[in-house]
Amino acid sequence: MTRPEATQAVLDAKTARGVTWAEVAERVGRPRPWVVAALTGQHPMSAEEAGAAAEALGLDEGVIAALQTIPVRGALDTTVPVDPTMYRFYEVLQVYGPTFKELINEDFGDGIMSAITFNLDFQRVDDDSGPRVVITMNGKFLPYQWD
Repeated sequence: MTRPEATQAVLDAKTARGVTWAEVAERVGRPRPWVVAALTGQHPMSAEEAGAAAEALGLDEGVIAALQTIPVRGALDTTVPVDPTMYRFYEVLQVYGPTFKELINEDFGDGIMSAITFNLDFQRVDDDSGPRVVITMNGKFLPYQWD
């Protein structure tokens, strides 16, 4: 089974069983954003993690094996996402990407924020104006090395 096939099996099983990502993450024992990324093809899981996810979703050994393989990360079907939710993140980078770069360079020097040594947190915050999405990205600073 391929990684994309495993992702589809995960999504189908999640819908069929009516389980939440929070429930799967609790069974796996990892943060919800990490588990969702892993189960949608962006991180390899350990045998224990893949087994726990498969048990929660009623999936077989083929999916467990596929979830343990190292994926091709960051692969979207299109260069510019067309899904409205994903497009908004693309839009945020179009508008604020230069600002992020300037602030990182000013505060840390010439370098980048790692997407490998990286943590992601996601929260819903209820506000008088309506619910708000709070996403925190926490990446290690990596200086450019010009040897």
